[in-house]
Amino acid sequence: TDYGSSLTVSLPAALQPHQPFQIIVRYTTADGPAIWWLDPELTYGNAKPFVFTQGHSVCNRSFFPCFDTPAVKCTYSATVKAPAGIQVLMSATQSTYLEEEGVYQFYMEYPVPAYLVALVAGDLTHADIGPRSRVWAEPCLLPTAISKLSGIVERWLTAAESLYGPYIWGRSSKCSGLSSRFFALEFLCHYITVILSHCCVLCTFGIFYFVPVLVLHRSGFASHFPTTNKFLSGVGAAFTCLETAFRLDALHRQMKLLGEDNPVSKLQVKLEPGVNPSNLMNLFTYEKGYCFVYYLSQLCGDPRHFDSFLRAYIEKYKFTSVVAQDLLDSFLNFFPELKEQCVESKAGLEFERWLNATGPPLAEPDLSQGSSLTRPVETLFKLWTTEPLDSVAAASSADLTKWRTFQTVLFLDRLLDGSPLPHEVIKKLSECYSSQLDSMNAEIRIRWLQIVVRNDYYPDLYKVRRFLENQMSRMYTIPLYEDLCTGTLKSFALEIFCQTQNQLHPNLRKTIQQILSQGLTPLPAINTTAVTTDTPAMVLEDKVSEATNGAISLRDVNVSA
Repeated sequence: TDYGSSLTVSLPAALQPHQPFQIIVRYTTADGPAIWWLDPELTYGNAKPFVFTQGHSVCNRSFFPCFDTPAVKCTYSATVKAPAGIQVLMSATQSTYLEEEGVYQFYMEYPVPAYLVALVAGDLTHADIGPRSRVWAEPCLLPTAISKLSGIVERWLTAAESLYGPYIWGRSSKCSGLSSRFFALEFLCHYITVILSHCCVLCTFGIFYFVPVLVLHRSGFASHFPTTNKFLSGVGAAFTCLETAFRLDALHRQMKLLGEDNPVSKLQVKLEPGVNPSNLMNLFTYEKGYCFVYYLSQLCGDPRHFDSFLRAYIEKYKFTSVVAQDLLDSFLNFFPELKEQCVESKAGLEFERWLNATGPPLAEPDLSQGSSLTRPVETLFKLWTTEPLDSVAAASSADLTKWRTFQTVLFLDRLLDGSPLPHEVIKKLSECYSSQLDSMNAEIRIRWLQIVVRNDYYPDLYKVRRFLENQMSRMYTIPLYEDLCTGTLKSFALEIFCQTQNQLHPNLRKTIQQILSQGLTPLPAINTTAVTTDTPAMVLEDKVSEATNGAISLRDVNVSA
């Protein structure tokens, strides 16, 4: 398969328990889900080839032989030979370069799971953006990367250390460029992300690698850490509530799509044989988990008490893997008074029910402190959706360029939920906001483009094509393809996919093929100047149909979109 094959090694019978031994595996790897080889034309600078790896969540088994589970952690070393002029980076704490030989040597001194081993090589240069942080990028992107990150990383490192202990991973280096259309948020030392229009909530992502590798079952901590009070001291409670409202809205939207009884809505989802773990990562994992972690923090009374527990928890379990019960046992042992009160068995809020019941969170945070930021959103939405439409009043009531990102996203989400909208409304919305939204980040732009698609608004359809031709992230492509294929624009989606499929990660390509092949029937080409093609739609559909290789198994369908 694309992922490689399993390898079983029989150990000598005479080997004593705990006796050290060495295994040498000689292997070759080329194309696979973890490795992206890019020709110069696919880079921003168009100068040199580029290669990077993405091991999350079980892709690194196609990169090198490993125990590809977060339950197994180890140190690693690597020797990489590269042509002159190619800079090589890895997620390691130590590195050396032998220039005369063109050889890089890397060593990660702390045990990490296999999926956190990462490599990138290409036309990269660097700049220091803090006393212990550095950004790497293609030369043409470096100024933008510096402007986005300078000073920010150190501020977040300092805040994280004050809460959860020292940052032990050495220099925190970010590699900015074409890489990481898929994020493994715990990447260490060298963290690959996308600059320019794809750098939204970059600092929110940043928290994940500031904390020692601790809880590698997916949990609400991934959402809890960035909303901890000290991280938001410069933002305030209103912003915290705004962000939480946005995320919980998304959770309830996904629940409506999947159904409250869907087993993936459990916090503890049982992985069946043959199921790709990536396909089960969804908003329940993060946002329902966040609600549970928030509930635990409220049981403590003073949030500082919960911060103290987290610091002790991290110190105890760093470099190990834990499960939910380890967390809960540690929590009750740290707060014996709560254990005496039997908080784990409180009617309707039992810990076991939190973990294993389907459906929405058993309790959600109080978001009333966010009204100063959420009220303008609700007001603007009502102005645009109340009949008869007064577009002048609606357009003059708010300036989106002065809003926070989450306010704009929340407004567009409301419009998405209300789509299809009357043609007059979508036309006026486009006139007022389309050009403004073009310069905003991907979180905002994808929502506007979904509104365009759901309302069959052809004048802005060329922007959908442009977005999908330049965007390779699962989170920014799958929703658009789903909307295109649900409506009348499937042939448009097929055309774009056939043009861009070679740039897509194999997992993402497979998911889009599944979306395109469902209910596949011959469709006429869309007659509009915004959608033009020299290839008949029927031929494109045949290509996709051939690529899917038969019927789709339900367990192969990704639920995260």
